[in-house]
Amino acid sequence: MEKCRENAKVVKENLEKSGRFNIVSKDNGVPVVAFSLKDRRQYDEYKISEMLRRHGWIVPAYPMPPAAQHINVLRVVIRAEFSRTLAQRLVFDIHNVLHELEKVHVPKVMNNITEEKKDVVENGVKKSALDAQREIIGQESNKRQKIMAA
Repeated sequence: MEKCRENAKVVKENLEKSGRFNIVSKDNGVPVVAFSLKDRRQYDEYKISEMLRRHGWIVPAYPMPPAAQHINVLRVVIRAEFSRTLAQRLVFDIHNVLHELEKVHVPKVMNNITEEKKDVVENGVKKSALDAQREIIGQESNKRQKIMAA
């Protein structure tokens, strides 16, 4: 468990050094690093999560509980088989994703789920905010694929 905490510290410290993230998690308990973007004008945590998946990482993004739902976080759980090399590789891939997103200037996806946005009505069919967000992400993904293919 001590190795896990050390590797979580490597991820946390490198993300802090970048100056782009707020670290939300605490250093005690389960070795988890939860972090959010300081600047979400060009892209959000959901877009980073989606792009990291293309690099083979599963780093979920989700809103905080109701009292802080205006904050979205990315979460990395450091497991026993997660080595220091993997920790460094993850940070490297996160920075690469940020550079890719800055080059493409992808429009920001809906990043907050407020009470007013719980239901989106389209063609007389109610959709949950999550369904609407998935649809938006799919559309953005299709746009990006067309741009990259051109």
